[in-house]
Amino acid sequence: MSIQTGSAWVDGSGSRLAKYNFLRSINWGRFAVLAVPSVWLAIFFFIPFLVVFKISLSETAIAVPPYTSLLEWDLEEAYVNLKINLGNYLFLFEDTFYLDAYLSSVKIASISTFLTLIVAFPIAYLIARSSPSRRALLLSLVILPFWTSFLLRVYAWMGFLKKNGLVNETLLGLGIIDQPLTMLQTDFAVYIGIVYTYLPFMVLPLYSALEKMDMTLLEAAEDLGAKPAISFFLITVPMALPGIIAGCLLVFIPAVGEFVIPALLGGSDTLMIGRVLWDEFFLNRDWPMASAVAIVMLIVLVLPIMLIRNSQGKEEAV
Repeated sequence: MSIQTGSAWVDGSGSRLAKYNFLRSINWGRFAVLAVPSVWLAIFFFIPFLVVFKISLSETAIAVPPYTSLLEWDLEEAYVNLKINLGNYLFLFEDTFYLDAYLSSVKIASISTFLTLIVAFPIAYLIARSSPSRRALLLSLVILPFWTSFLLRVYAWMGFLKKNGLVNETLLGLGIIDQPLTMLQTDFAVYIGIVYTYLPFMVLPLYSALEKMDMTLLEAAEDLGAKPAISFFLITVPMALPGIIAGCLLVFIPAVGEFVIPALLGGSDTLMIGRVLWDEFFLNRDWPMASAVAIVMLIVLVLPIMLIRNSQGKEEAV
């Protein structure tokens, strides 16, 4: 009996010692740093995602809120009823309207992201190659549009692109055109609005990557007889690739779900998933269907990003 007691005491002491050593081995500073964004994501992303996912599995009802509850119970009858509706997700694949909205959103966002990259790369390269005393001024000019209202900037483009706006008046005054061009309420106006609005999100990551680039590599390529175009594609672009990927993701992701710019600058035939969500939520009051559309859009966006990040992590490990 005494041996068992002593053994138990030793085992208990060893267990407490192992726990103590484990707690001492934890880097509490690193744990605290990682806990802050984890809690932030849990509160403002994961929990709202679960709420929207729950609504997507319910049915539309004439009530407040306009959807049924998944759980029904009666303590007197002693029953619990779980009712899950998958019809909203099935309807997404049956009705081609939602598929067209997804494809149109991806198309517009992809073209806008490409145009933003074309415009932002020379700007970021110019800032990175400028003197350190001028970089702060140039970066502040890039960030300056954020100091004004987003709606105000979009409304300003409405004034520029309308038939009697500044662009048409200038072209007519120069004799380039004979009659005003129809630019407002077209996909062209949507592209301009997205490129202008999200340009800083592309410039800043590109500048961060280009600013760290060793310029002596370009000089060495020139000494070896490489033309500027070849040096650009073989040296500058690969060195700036992390900034290109980061900037494209920062522009593409919000552009897919953009609502304000297509609503104000686009036409009635400009179909984007952001406008579909607005119509389902506020015009049709079909919250379950709108939630299903949002969940599918989130999955379509998150999965490619996870694959890209995973491939980047493997390349860095190698």
